[in-house]
Amino acid sequence: MENPKNININQFDYSLPDDRIAKYPLEKRDESKLLVYNKGITTSAVYKDVAEFLPSNAHLVFNNTKVIQARMFFKKPTGATIEIFCLEPSSVEIVTAMSATEKVSWNCILGNAKRWKNEPLQITKDGVILNANLNEKGIQNVVEFSWNNQLTFAEILDHFGILPLPPYLNRETEELDLNRYQTVYAKNKGSVAAPTAGLHFTESIFEKLTKKGISKTELTLHVGAGTFLPVKSETLEGHNMHEEFFLVEKQSLTSLIEKSDCIVPVGTTSLRTLESLFWLGQNPENYFENDLFFLPQWEPYETQPKLNRQEALENLLSFMEEKQLKSIKGNTQIIIAPGYDIKMADGILTNFHQPKSTLLLLIYDFVGNEWKTIYNYALENDYRFLSYGDGSLLWKN
Repeated sequence: MENPKNININQFDYSLPDDRIAKYPLEKRDESKLLVYNKGITTSAVYKDVAEFLPSNAHLVFNNTKVIQARMFFKKPTGATIEIFCLEPSSVEIVTAMSATEKVSWNCILGNAKRWKNEPLQITKDGVILNANLNEKGIQNVVEFSWNNQLTFAEILDHFGILPLPPYLNRETEELDLNRYQTVYAKNKGSVAAPTAGLHFTESIFEKLTKKGISKTELTLHVGAGTFLPVKSETLEGHNMHEEFFLVEKQSLTSLIEKSDCIVPVGTTSLRTLESLFWLGQNPENYFENDLFFLPQWEPYETQPKLNRQEALENLLSFMEEKQLKSIKGNTQIIIAPGYDIKMADGILTNFHQPKSTLLLLIYDFVGNEWKTIYNYALENDYRFLSYGDGSLLWKN
């Protein structure tokens, strides 16, 4: 496998006019356009008809993460406002952090940070008092939150927080975003960005998929703020991929084993989780410590796989049973870039991505240099781009 560290990110640039970025969702989720690419042929359709372009043996994989209201605003006695954007727990896994009562520490992005001189901050709403103390400041800002009742931190965020939107939308969060910037199947709280390929799905689409015999399973990957960021270094070697927490239940793993003939992840986050499972399954013991798995960024490019898709999943299941694990959970840093051989998917449902982003690099591994033709087609045919934009179904070349 070719090592992608020397790839120049400028090869994955294109011109995206601001008016092509969808700032708001369409009135109906499933009325978005759907570009279908298969073996050099591009077709335009509508998302509500996606079942027509999937074979009956397709197995769709959905990311059931839920976006948290991660932005909170504290006002100092001087009048200065400090924004605290919660990224991830600093010392415990996300499930534990979200269920914490009384206090918890998070890694955060700070707005107006120079005005926060390490003094305690406090906000009050409906009798609930939330305190914020800055334990570490710098490259990593660690904030300890504490509060005055038995609410969980998940409830605290719902009470005080604002849903974060991608910066390229260039607007504040509105009431409609509370519903539309979540998938209809969102369950597990922990993301600071939505798995946007899933925003198009409705109960009507699920009924059509079921009627055709198309199966599905769910997993969880909590999307981090790094998903917004384009690659800033000239080559990939200088790009540090953010870690993201994932969780796959035993039932989901079994489902993937039984339906491994034609796997179609819904979104890049589902794909990154699936590909992580493949590499963990090669030798689970190597990546497992303190009940958590971890897959480093460049591991797939430095390891030669010995097991195929089916074998890797079965090996992972055997490891679960041996260790009496209820789920596969941990953090992945995997980067999927040119030179990578997709192992766990035959096609992908995904939106249209930012120039110079790792998501665009991932698309290359499905369609090669045809990504340029596909994106030009979308631009020429009035497709809407990015999080609230239209979608595509890309079959692997």
